[in-house]
Amino acid sequence: MYYDQSNNVRAVGAEALQEHIIEEAEDQQWLKLTWWKLHLRPKHLAAEHIKEQDIPPLPHGLTAVEVLADFMAYLFRCAQTYIEDTHLIGKSLFAFPRTDIDFVLSHPNGWEGAQQSHIRRAAVLAGLVPDTLEGHSRIRLVTEGEASLHFCVSNMLASESLSTVHAEKSGFGMEGGVPSGGVIVIDAGGGTIDVSAYCSTGSTMIFEEIAPAECRMQGSVFVTRRAGTLIKEKLSGSRFGVMDYVEQMTAAFDQEGKIRFRGPESLTFVKFGTIRDTDSTCNIRNGRLRLEGQDVARLFRPSVQSIIDAVNKQLLASSSDISFIFLVGGFAMSDYLFSELQAYVSGLGLTLHRPHSDTGKAVADGAVSFYVDHLVSARFSKFTYGFNCSTRYDCHDPEHALREETVYTSLSGVKVIPNHFDIILPKGSRVSELDEYRRTYTAQTKIRAAFLSMNREIVCHRGSGPVPTFADGEEADDFSTACTVRADTSGVSQLLNIHRGKSQAYFELDIDIVLFFGSTELQAQIAWTENGVEKR
Repeated sequence: MYYDQSNNVRAVGAEALQEHIIEEAEDQQWLKLTWWKLHLRPKHLAAEHIKEQDIPPLPHGLTAVEVLADFMAYLFRCAQTYIEDTHLIGKSLFAFPRTDIDFVLSHPNGWEGAQQSHIRRAAVLAGLVPDTLEGHSRIRLVTEGEASLHFCVSNMLASESLSTVHAEKSGFGMEGGVPSGGVIVIDAGGGTIDVSAYCSTGSTMIFEEIAPAECRMQGSVFVTRRAGTLIKEKLSGSRFGVMDYVEQMTAAFDQEGKIRFRGPESLTFVKFGTIRDTDSTCNIRNGRLRLEGQDVARLFRPSVQSIIDAVNKQLLASSSDISFIFLVGGFAMSDYLFSELQAYVSGLGLTLHRPHSDTGKAVADGAVSFYVDHLVSARFSKFTYGFNCSTRYDCHDPEHALREETVYTSLSGVKVIPNHFDIILPKGSRVSELDEYRRTYTAQTKIRAAFLSMNREIVCHRGSGPVPTFADGEEADDFSTACTVRADTSGVSQLLNIHRGKSQAYFELDIDIVLFFGSTELQAQIAWTENGVEKR
């Protein structure tokens, strides 16, 4: 994406790669944005190979959500133009307000409540939907892993030839058109590698997630990034070692060399200049840089190993035997990546499959299928979710004794201790779309008006070890806010009776924190009883 000096979008996507756009951008000093979506990533996904300062900065005064909104607006204009130009009634479809258009938006497996909220906010800023409950209801979010599963079901699992070949090679097959074992889907994209495992629930083509989904920050852009570092090192000290040449060669490698690379025994030529650009000491001849196969293979190695590690975790965590492994996504077009993963998977007695159609469109096509078919009925919780509250103080509990200085007396006269993490949904729980998880808590206040509304934070524990009893101390960094739920409790606040404590009067309200995890988004509600009827 290109932005001008006034933070206006000037070119997006393939348009930004046209020569006249590049020249105008240089003349007008436009700012080129790359990897901007990584600014939205959850910080817990940060890895050793990427730090915040490694990601190109955003234009001054713009947030990542605003950039995403500009990108969404551009995509919608392109889609509208295409529909109007190619469909007989295309123009009439957009002649009225867009109140009946639903938007299906995908995101990496590792993106959660905060990132999903950013996506929704961007859709509002882009003018796709209004900032109302009705508007937000027209946005459907799906993980790239689940969208890829839908693509594989529609384009590959239904293939008679795939069923026959796979049954001959591995002993697995299809029963009544349904896979007889589990399925692992590897969505290898630009920024992330998303790996998910599913299993059909019987004779119908309905699937359940059978292991917590994986998300690794080792997509194809990191191969390109490592290539840029390699090129810079090889050309250091030569006239080609300046940033303009390095960036030009890196871009050429990204466009062609990365996809065409076959293996360590083959050479890779990066075309960047004319026949006058020659330097034998740098392996440059006639405007082409020669890279040794072993060097290029090393650029892929971290990504390949990351995928292998993620697949191994899925195999170990899966509750069913795996029959199929699929590789989709833009990075899947790399023959070298496919051959490396195929060699590893073959050693496990399995076969890796890659669709013949454009794998880069797997998520887009699968997202539409998700909206229409909705094949996944159950998923795994990737983290432990709960609520920070006060709990009754127990002097015999070592954890309580360590925090004795934080003990206070509640309005009802009971000694309690704060920062207790109460689990509502444990990590690794299998959750169907109809399941809800709830816990009851008692809120107290001296002022009735304090219960006119209520805000409560849902807390997530991301640590790899046992879940601590308290969300404080050295392990506090393992906790973060998953979302904030708000409720209008003005009605019940007027019905509350006054309680008499030892030293003062107070009001008390029992509430339930209710969580839904069956859809691809976390949903939370506050529930209470008002005149004998549950309200939310």
